[in-house]
Amino acid sequence: MRVQPAAFLRTTLPLDLSRLAELDGGRYHSIWLPDHMVSFWPDSIWTPEFTDLAEASPSPHRHLDGLAVAAAAAVLTETVPLVSAVVDTVRRHPSLLAQTALTIDHLAKGRFVLGLGSGESENTLPYGFDFARPVSRFEEALTVIRRLWESDGPIDFHGQFYSLRHARLDTEPYEGRLPPIWIGGSGPRMLDIAGRHADGWWPAGAWTPEQYAEMLCAVRASADRAGRDPLAITPCFIQVCLIGRYEDALAEILRAPLVKSFLLQVSAKTLRGFGFEHPMGETWRGFQDIDPAVLTRERIIDFLDGVEPEMVLAVVPHGTPKEVAKIIKSYVDAGLRVPKILDYGAMAGQTYAASSALNVRAAEDELIRLCGDMS
Repeated sequence: MRVQPAAFLRTTLPLDLSRLAELDGGRYHSIWLPDHMVSFWPDSIWTPEFTDLAEASPSPHRHLDGLAVAAAAAVLTETVPLVSAVVDTVRRHPSLLAQTALTIDHLAKGRFVLGLGSGESENTLPYGFDFARPVSRFEEALTVIRRLWESDGPIDFHGQFYSLRHARLDTEPYEGRLPPIWIGGSGPRMLDIAGRHADGWWPAGAWTPEQYAEMLCAVRASADRAGRDPLAITPCFIQVCLIGRYEDALAEILRAPLVKSFLLQVSAKTLRGFGFEHPMGETWRGFQDIDPAVLTRERIIDFLDGVEPEMVLAVVPHGTPKEVAKIIKSYVDAGLRVPKILDYGAMAGQTYAASSALNVRAAEDELIRLCGDMS
């Protein structure tokens, strides 16, 4: 397959569906729709003291139901695939996921991709969901979804997490084709599950092209062991970047508290691998430990004081659009085929947010030029 970028459709308020016609024009491989209850940014620094983005939005957590927005996008587009990126299997019962995916796929006339993950603590624990053994729960949920999709008539299922008795989903797939399933995950078990079940895969984090290649190799090896075609799995990635039109702009971006806070999503183990001690401490697990409501102002200020620009630059591709495209090309050389370029520089404030889309488009243009017809 040729290298082709994906687009994001924000599923937060204010909701803007006006760009769907542009995104449906053939430039993008697919449109990815996030599904969150809360964002990663701590409440304690979403204030005018730290960012003027707080003047534009009273909260960073004004999320809408990602699958409901996907249904709306399905009837407002005609050709581009729509991907949930990603829905977890903790908050939603697999029988509902199975039915909802078929529903959106009928609305989209066969263009919906069910993107699934095992979940994150900030979207589950505050709401009373059981987040124990999320990977085992995820694999069992996949089994339930497949059984409901593929069975002719009612099914019984008795697992560790789910129990179904005379359960049926008689809704047939659109034109006889089930929605593809893409899986997000980076741990050894999730990579193995992706190889056995996924039609597409993207990691929760790949900090170097070599790491991306290693994980993709594990996915493909698992597919091969399962008797599947390893090359039929679409390799994707949400590539977080910092893009500046000029060098001084990048220096300004790196001073922004919300940009520094990206390191909250990086584990101490990962940062140590780049030669730095994490400002949140040696046991910090990255996004798995983020709870925006309980990270106090005092703790975040201490964290921000400990963040050095070099720490962020070590884990995030950065530079001008052309420089960033060249870095992402190294991930393409490692096997990536559908990148979503996500410019975190937009979190530096309203001025940078306004120019971010143009920077991303310029990086996409350069990446397409660099890749040509590469397959």
